[in-house]
Amino acid sequence: MIYFDKVTKLYRDGTPALEDITLSIAPKEFVSIVGHSGAGKTTLLKMLLVEEAPTEGTIYFESTDVHSLPKSMLHHYRRKIGMVFQDFRLIPNKTAYENIAFAMEAAGRPDDEIASDVPHILDLVDLTSKGGHFPHQLSGGEQQRVAIGRAIVNQPDLIVADEPTGNLDPVNTYEIVEILKKINELGTTVLITTHNKGVVDAMGKRVITMERGRIVRDDAHGQYIL
Repeated sequence: MIYFDKVTKLYRDGTPALEDITLSIAPKEFVSIVGHSGAGKTTLLKMLLVEEAPTEGTIYFESTDVHSLPKSMLHHYRRKIGMVFQDFRLIPNKTAYENIAFAMEAAGRPDDEIASDVPHILDLVDLTSKGGHFPHQLSGGEQQRVAIGRAIVNQPDLIVADEPTGNLDPVNTYEIVEILKKINELGTTVLITTHNKGVVDAMGKRVITMERGRIVRDDAHGQYIL
């Protein structure tokens, strides 16, 4: 599904952000990418999202070289990927229901599909009773669940979560982990970056460890080891 082929990214001063990364992720995998700040995790995601270009190498998504796509096609490509961020990025003057619905509206989905799908997504992320609440009326964990709902409502092939539990307490972190596991079990590929040892160890899934722009470990059923 995803293949990084000898990808290197150099800063302007020649310092490598990523160095000779070769990596493949299969459909329906759950992969955690770990490493200290500056290890290259976020740069790796930006390469995949075509927010930054590699200095060398190629990145494929479903056999397509994503950096060869014309700008007019990038929004079609990015719709295949649902993004979840550490800081939630919800629209403050829209309710939980409206934040999720907005993602469908932006994708041009008809009103009847929105009316059908949004309640289902709210149920999936355990927020049925909070659909009418605005972000400031929700806890951090609930806001992140809205963000996950927004990311999955258009049924993307891949969920990318960049430090999704970074601002959450242990209880809310556990709930987010369980929802991401549920989404993965329903058939969606999940790729997360995290500093949280407990998150990675609870998954028992594939763990890729990065250090100074390189992959130093790749364990099929790993734990957080640095």
